[in-house]
Amino acid sequence: MASEVGDIKRRQLFKWSAGALGISALGTAGIVATGGAASAAVDASKRFDLTDPSTELLREIWLNELRVLQSFSFDNTNKHLYTVSIINGGRQLPGETRAYTGDERAKYGDLCVTRLDLTGAIIGRMFLKGFGHGVSIAVEPSGNSAYLWTETESVEAPDPNYPSDPSKNIGWGSKIGRFEFANGTVLTNDSHKITKHTPVAGADRTTIAIDPVNSRLVVRYRLSGAFHFGLYDLAAFRSGTYTQLAHVLQPTDIASPPPFQGFTSLGQYLYLLEGSAYSTGNPAPGNTYQSVINWNTGGRVERRLSEAGKSLLFREPEGLAIQIPNTATPAAARLVTGFASYASTTDTNKKASFYYKDSLI
Repeated sequence: MASEVGDIKRRQLFKWSAGALGISALGTAGIVATGGAASAAVDASKRFDLTDPSTELLREIWLNELRVLQSFSFDNTNKHLYTVSIINGGRQLPGETRAYTGDERAKYGDLCVTRLDLTGAIIGRMFLKGFGHGVSIAVEPSGNSAYLWTETESVEAPDPNYPSDPSKNIGWGSKIGRFEFANGTVLTNDSHKITKHTPVAGADRTTIAIDPVNSRLVVRYRLSGAFHFGLYDLAAFRSGTYTQLAHVLQPTDIASPPPFQGFTSLGQYLYLLEGSAYSTGNPAPGNTYQSVINWNTGGRVERRLSEAGKSLLFREPEGLAIQIPNTATPAAARLVTGFASYASTTDTNKKASFYYKDSLI
């Protein structure tokens, strides 16, 4: 596969018409998942060029927790970045009778949301108990704050890396939840402050991302052993109407290593991230791949090795999101990829880095 040619390129926004990113209305037919490769009525749009070298947005910043970044999303209105990590081992939250280990936090699905400004400074945090693994989140701006969409009602299941060790089990979300970010608070998954959604009956491993340009949500879910992606109108989904505008199956080659690490959507295209941390068997530049899927056909348009942040220590890919740097020109968007890395060669606490592409073809 062709790869990127460097970590940094000149910062420049490529501005396109609203129609180029699929901002115009969808077709009138609502399509429901039927198990086929794809079903959709999404207007044509341009897509990000994965051969475009990546630009550094933020490098090696601290989050509230010292574990790996799991996923992230942007509040493009208030210029905030929200990240999710599993809560640190040894932390005792208000109302808890003891501190819990890191393995326990992962098993219970306990997460920390860190809110940052676009310089990488921490400006808030929130703790979520019993929510899931934090595979992906979505941010919906609301005034000076935002509503978060996350997986919730965590269900314990074996960690694929340690299938025979129950102490390593992981919590995975079984529903989608929407709640307002409240700085410094602890939210449990049975709180009345959460509005819960079950868009696909019988599905589990449900996670969510947002297309902020077109006000759509993407839900990834597992049904009968296969992973699916459903595209929804945000307002309709919020009101409890779960008609899929498009549906595709996850490519089967992502089901095996390197692991799935994130997804997002813009216009006609779904973007997927896969890869694992550096190791003796996976040396630099690593095995981080990005894929583009056409919502209307379900076919993979492109899959490319990413060398963004290749000099990072550890360098595990963690999450994809769409950023709109200037809401006055929403057609100028960025595809942002997150990475976790070691603080140093002698300190394995994790930092987070973010790189973007903004060239459309």
